[in-house]
This record gives sequence, structure tokens and C-alpha cells, in this order.
Amino acid sequence: MKSRIAVLLAASAVFGVAQAQTKWDMPTPYSDGEFHTRNVKLFVEDVKKATNGGLDITMHTAGSLIKHPDILRAVSTGQVSIAEFLLGQFGNEDPVFAADNVPFVATGYDNAWKFYQAQKPLLTKKLSGRGLTLLYSVPWPGQGIYTKEPLKSVEDLKGTKFRTYSPLTARLAELLGASPTVIQVPEIPQMFATGAVQAMITSSATGTSTKAWEFVKNYYKTSAFHPKNVVVVNARAFAQLPKAQQSAVLAAAKAAEPRGWDMSKVREKDGDELLAKNGMEVRDPDAGMKAAFAKVGAQMAQEWEKSAGADGQTILKAYKK
Repeated sequence: MKSRIAVLLAASAVFGVAQAQTKWDMPTPYSDGEFHTRNVKLFVEDVKKATNGGLDITMHTAGSLIKHPDILRAVSTGQVSIAEFLLGQFGNEDPVFAADNVPFVATGYDNAWKFYQAQKPLLTKKLSGRGLTLLYSVPWPGQGIYTKEPLKSVEDLKGTKFRTYSPLTARLAELLGASPTVIQVPEIPQMFATGAVQAMITSSATGTSTKAWEFVKNYYKTSAFHPKNVVVVNARAFAQLPKAQQSAVLAAAKAAEPRGWDMSKVREKDGDELLAKNGMEVRDPDAGMKAAFAKVGAQMAQEWEKSAGADGQTILKAYKK
């Protein structure tokens, strides 16, 4: 009798563990080798370890589960419980999401961090309004300009077909006199090869992952801005977790943010070196280009502030303190 009771107790304990385990699917937009994805993987491993497997998050990388443009909606509606996406891609839905896409306002990592601190309170509020909790955010390396032919001046960009990936990068192309063309990362090499685009603005990270040296020869280190990826969790799904698991998720996120920023800095340095190693001209823009870019940036900052209203004023005021 005793042995039977022991078996029943053991079975119920196993059943209880099974019942207590929560499984989440997590769509992410970039490849397994990209530093953002590697950082998310470490975050997921930290959560699993801290919860003793009680919260098991399965990553679906490179848009394999949900395409990048659909990830925000998917996590907001609860189709998935947690996700990563490029914030600026959804700038048309809310100007606050596009704040870090305004070029030549917060150049370099120190300014990008300061800008993030100015943006974060409103960003958290805006995401909360969509049923989301911000866990952490990590920037891409500074955005530079790739061209097939060397630039004598910014005027040389006029009339080119310019690859863009967000509303504000499209506006930048327009102000430079170029024709904006929205293209996702995996399609970049083919679009250049077929002549669909002749220039683009993106980081050295994306440049190396797409082997930019095979289709362009010049990279200008403008560090125009540092667009950020965010990792968010559906607030309702998060609330359903036991308190200990909630704490584990938040602790893993707290570790992931500074680690991701450090990984981004390494990625930029390695990316610049790899572009040069493969025969690309990696150079700083000259004084005339910097002045022209700054003029475009000032106009775009004014336009963005107007579109964002009080939110834009709040962010820029906090940043300029």
C-alpha cells in the first residue's frame, strides 16, 4: 500500500512540474549569427536556468515564424508572448517609435545611450498602451552610407535608388534627392546586383552580414544614428507567470541590455575592419558632407518633433539637458 501511495505521489509531482512549465514562442527578425540574436539566446538561456526550466522560450529566428513587419501586431494581440523587433520600423504607427531614427541628432554610442534615457519613459508608456512591457533595448552600430561609386559630395546621391528600411530612412533619402526603396536585409545583395538600388544607409554589421563588398565599394562612417531593437513581452502573458518567474525574466533582461550594448560596439569595430579587409574604402565623410548631412538632420528633427507633438518636445528637451 505504501509503495502504491509513493508511486501516486511521485506521479502527481511529475504532473505538477509539467503543469507548471510555461512554453513561449519568440519570433526574432535576424539570423542566428547576428549579435542581437546571440544576445537574445543568452537572455533565453538565463531565463530557463533561473526558472529551472519552468519558463521555456523557443526562439524562431530570421523571421521564420512571423515576418518582421508583423511581429509588433503578433505580440500585442497575444499571438506570441514575447518578441524582438526593430523599433523604427513601426514609426508610422507612433512617432515615438521612430525617435532613434532621426539622423545626425544623437551620433555615436554615448549620445545614443543618452537619447535612449530621454526616450525610455515615453517608449515604455507607448508600448504599455499596446499591452506590452519593455524588457530591454539594444542599438545597432552607427548607420553609414554605402555607395557603388565614391562621393565627391552629397549631391552625388541625387537620382540614385536608395535602399531604406523605415519611414525616416525613406525621408532621409528623399531629402538627399534619392529615390527611397524599402528592402528587407535578406534581399539586399540581389537588389544591388539587379540595379534596383545603388546606395543604402545601414550599419557595418548589416554590411558584413550581406557581404556588401560584393556589390558596393564605398562605406562612409557617418554614425548618423543608432536604431534600436527592443525585446518586449505581452503584459497579460507576463502577469500570468508566477512572481519568481517574473523576477527571473526581469533579471535576465537587466543583464541583456548592457551586454547587448557592449556587443554592438564590438560588432561595429569588427564590421568596419572586415569591410576594409575585403577591399572596401571605409572612410569618414569630409567637412562638406558633414555640413550637408547636419542640415538634413536639422530639418528632419524639426519635422519629427512636429509630428510627435508634445512627446517629441519632451524627448528632445530631456536629451538636450
